[in-house]
Amino acid sequence: MEFILYLVLILFFTKVAGDLSVRIGQPAVLGKLIVGILLGPAVLGWIEQGSFINELSEIGVLLLMFIAGLETDLEQLRKNWKSAFAVAVGGIILPFIGGYSAAVAFGFSQNHALFFGIIFCATSVSISVQVLKEMNKLNTREGTTILGAAVIDDVLVVILLAVMMSVIGTGNDISIGLLIGKKLLFFFVIIVAGWFVVPKIMKWMAPLKVTEAVISAALVICFGFAYFAEWLQMAGIIGAFAAGIAISQTGYKHTVEQKVEPIAYSIFVPVFFVSIGLNVSFEGIGEQWGFLIIITIIACITKLFGGWIGARMTGFNSRSSLIIGSGMVSRGEVALIIGATGLQAGLVLPQYFTSVVIMIIATTLVTPPLLKLFFREKEVQR
Repeated sequence: MEFILYLVLILFFTKVAGDLSVRIGQPAVLGKLIVGILLGPAVLGWIEQGSFINELSEIGVLLLMFIAGLETDLEQLRKNWKSAFAVAVGGIILPFIGGYSAAVAFGFSQNHALFFGIIFCATSVSISVQVLKEMNKLNTREGTTILGAAVIDDVLVVILLAVMMSVIGTGNDISIGLLIGKKLLFFFVIIVAGWFVVPKIMKWMAPLKVTEAVISAALVICFGFAYFAEWLQMAGIIGAFAAGIAISQTGYKHTVEQKVEPIAYSIFVPVFFVSIGLNVSFEGIGEQWGFLIIITIIACITKLFGGWIGARMTGFNSRSSLIIGSGMVSRGEVALIIGATGLQAGLVLPQYFTSVVIMIIATTLVTPPLLKLFFREKEVQR
């Protein structure tokens, strides 16, 4: 029955912390993220990471990105694809150089330094999506560019990871051609399925004489797309996002949106926010505080300005470019997965793993205030 107590704590404290965060002028998601650190092993130890938390949080992030897909303006996304690509590339090159250079400066071997650079390249916009939704900015030109850049970033980072692990000898069985082929296959299949199959599934299931048939159909598509993405070595959140876009092009968009949001935000999304904080541990960090501060600053600055450069090169003004860059700062669960993969492969030194995790959490924590600040400054300038 321990998991029921966990749910009680998570649901109560995330709502209270979210409200307090809004009252002091910050996005609600910031308070929810901090609650995860407070309730987890790092401070109070009331909640521990486990399969129950992991599975519910996975559903939470998939639903979060599914809702983002539902609310995305596809025409705006098409218009901004060049900017999205430039932001994604800028958000990989600068962070890779920064992460690699920091690792070399602290005496890492060449292989460890190269992998360290890859961790810095990761982007997870699930937190940015929540902030943009709270501020009603998801369908702005900046918001859609951030979403598009995140999809491209995910593809490029996975390919870079495979290339790097092949080159440094821990993944010689990985065929780069096969990996790229899988990415192309993924996008081909989801475009065809989104255009032809999804509307048919929705029309077929909607009239069924059962409770909430439309929502069940939408969730089948969401989780089906996510599973297909994972099967082809893409992040599941990209599949869920694509499913949301596909359903948004049907006549069921508003029905699905109105009924999925209560399911997501009442249970699953709060668990996801808390699960991020549960990864924090301060054990042994006293000896590495200098290393931690430096890599966190580098991680934030390189992603911010990498995105800024990409946006500026494709026609955004300086303030909008800062908004886009700040939306790309969060490393979230994507970097945690890459870090854990490196630890298992011996490419992340165990004694530095805690610092890496805290750096990832720190980038996730600074993203909401940065987005809020730069959007507010943009509105003041008008």
